[in-house]
Amino acid sequence: MQEMDSQDVELPSHWGKALKLIGPKKGVVHLATAAVLNAVWDLWAKQEGKPLWKLLVDMDPRTLLSCIDFRYITDVLTEEDAYDILQQAQVGKKEREEQMLTHGYPAYTTSCAWLGYSDDTLKQRCAEALKDGWTRFKVKVGADLQDDMRRCRLIRDMIGPEKTLMMDANQRWDVPEAVEWMSKLAEFKPLWIEEPTSPDDILGHATISKALVPLGIGVATGEQCHNRVIFKQLLQANALQFLQIDSCRLGSVNENLSVILMAKKFGIPVCPHAGGVGLCELVQHLIIFDYIAVSASLKNRMCEYVDHLHEHFKYPVTIKQASYMPPKAAGYSTEMKEESVKKHQYPEGEVWKRLHAAHEN
Repeated sequence: MQEMDSQDVELPSHWGKALKLIGPKKGVVHLATAAVLNAVWDLWAKQEGKPLWKLLVDMDPRTLLSCIDFRYITDVLTEEDAYDILQQAQVGKKEREEQMLTHGYPAYTTSCAWLGYSDDTLKQRCAEALKDGWTRFKVKVGADLQDDMRRCRLIRDMIGPEKTLMMDANQRWDVPEAVEWMSKLAEFKPLWIEEPTSPDDILGHATISKALVPLGIGVATGEQCHNRVIFKQLLQANALQFLQIDSCRLGSVNENLSVILMAKKFGIPVCPHAGGVGLCELVQHLIIFDYIAVSASLKNRMCEYVDHLHEHFKYPVTIKQASYMPPKAAGYSTEMKEESVKKHQYPEGEVWKRLHAAHEN
């Protein structure tokens, strides 16, 4: 089939956000590959009668490494490097598994401080999160500097100086703008600034990182990274201090394993992106595996949590004391409720019919 350049067709304007999320020309194939292979991992774990994290934790290192494609990354991580990492993590592995089963994996909340929330809503949601035991909070920034300063001051005053605050710009800035903006927000002591510029700009992230590290602010990115090679280069360029894998962006569990191992090689903590439809359900397995069988550390490590859309899954996440509790059901927690699938199925589902009717009117 002849390839079609994006300039050959005129796309509907509302496709802009979708194309941004899909990524480069091969993004659709990559995402489809992830969907198929994630389903295979779900079936494999169910066949073994284990949740996916436990399947990975119990797997012989050589068997696990046989699932990873090391092409294009052997200049930073060879199969033998990865084997050594897994072997070293055997020490204390049982104790770390017991720790996860008892206490869970630390999470942070993104549900309190979205752009557009009124001050009253922000205060209410923040107070509720504090009451529920949350100690790590992320605030969206980037639309207006003075508004950001006011909102960040409000949040910092509410949570106090001892709790952790992160910021997320969702790719809003050019490189110099990111440095200038975050220099102004440094007084609120953020642990990181997430996606300060285009996710494809590796050297831009490196420039921002170099400027902000002296201020005590790390750079976090990865939710829009399309493959392991982008992550490899971000690590090589010292362009991030927190690496954010996404359970569905990369080519399924297989490619995520390679990135988790590279992060360990470079000593960079993995703090996954989550939220959205099923991302929390899936990525919890990967990060629990990372702690038990790879990183063996919880220092500066946490997994994002957004409290919505879990009602569509048969085995939704369990959050206890602001931590992900390890899933116990066999599989990858991907299975959705039949009624949710039927309701949202395109084009005959109730949701789509309603949208279509509203569009016609």
